[in-house]
Amino acid sequence: MTENLSMAKAINLGLQRALADDPKVLLMGEDIGTLGGVFRVTEGLKKEFGENRVLDTPLAESGIVGTAIGLAMRGYRPVCEIQFEGFVFPAFDQIVTQLAKQTTRHQGTQSFPVVIRIPYGGHIGAVEHHQESPEAYFAHTAGLRVISPATPNDGFHMIQQAITSNDPVIFLEPKARYWPKGDVDMSNAAAPMHQSRVVRTGTDITLVGHGAMVAMMLDAAEVAQSEGVSIEVVDLRSLSPIDYDPIIASVQKTGRLVVCQEAPGNASVGSEIASTVAEHAFYYLNAPVLRVSGFDVPFPPANLEGLYLPDVDRILDAVDRARGY
Repeated sequence: MTENLSMAKAINLGLQRALADDPKVLLMGEDIGTLGGVFRVTEGLKKEFGENRVLDTPLAESGIVGTAIGLAMRGYRPVCEIQFEGFVFPAFDQIVTQLAKQTTRHQGTQSFPVVIRIPYGGHIGAVEHHQESPEAYFAHTAGLRVISPATPNDGFHMIQQAITSNDPVIFLEPKARYWPKGDVDMSNAAAPMHQSRVVRTGTDITLVGHGAMVAMMLDAAEVAQSEGVSIEVVDLRSLSPIDYDPIIASVQKTGRLVVCQEAPGNASVGSEIASTVAEHAFYYLNAPVLRVSGFDVPFPPANLEGLYLPDVDRILDAVDRARGY
C-alpha cells in the first residue's frame, strides 16, 4: 500500500506503528503530548496511547535524555524529541559522555536503545538556535548511530528502524522537508538504515548530500541537464556510519565529486567524505573534491539565511568549477 504523505505525517505514522508493535516504546519531550509537538509530528499519539506512553516533559533536555538512559537500562525503548536542534546542547553531556559510552562501559552486556529525534537545518525563516546543523558533533562521537531521512518514505521506515536498533540513534529530521509530500510504501521493507542510495543516475559529476540538501541537489541536476550536464545524486541517509560503496562507485564513473551540506564546512561530515574519497578513489578523480556548505560563522538572522544556506546556484557554481579542471 502506497500513500502520498508529508514527512511529518510519515514519521508520525512510523512512531504510531512502533508504539503499537512494542509496549516498551515510549515517547518523551517538551510539548509532544497534548500539543503534538511544535511541528505536530507526534499529533494524536497521546490520545491513542495515553500519557504513560507519550510523556510531556519539563523544559530540561539534560533531564529528558538522562531519564531515557535510565529507562533503557530497565528494558524500555525511549524516543526523545529535542524541540529544535539548538536546544540539544544542554543534553550534550548526557549524549556524548553517558549514552554513547554506556554499552562499552558494560562490555556489551547492556544495550541502550535510545532514539533522539532532532529537527534540524534551515529554510524556515526562524531565529538563532532554530536553524542550525549540528550533525558533525554526533557523527564524530563513537557509540552513536546518526541518520537523516530526505524523503517521507525514509522518514516512515527509518524511524522504525532506529527504534528497533539496540544502539543509541541520533535521528535528524530536516525541517525544510517536513511539509512537501511524497509516496510512502507502507508495506514493503525499506533499505537498510545505514545504506547510501543513488537517487539520480548521471555520468559527468557526482553530488553527495543528506537531508534537505538532497532535494536541492536534484533541482540542481535538473537545471544542469537542460545545459547538457549529466549529474548523479547520492543520498547519504546515514552520517555515522557512512556507506561509501555507492559514493566510490559513482566517483569511479563520473570522475568528479561535489559534497553538499547546510552545516559549516570546517571539520564537517563533508570534510570526512572528501578525505575518504580522495584516499580510496584518488586515481579516478579528474578534479579536486569540492564542498558546498554553510559558512563558518554562527547562523545569521532569518532575513540573511538566503545568503548563508547553499542553494541551486552555489551547487551549480561548484559543478562548473569541478568541470573546469
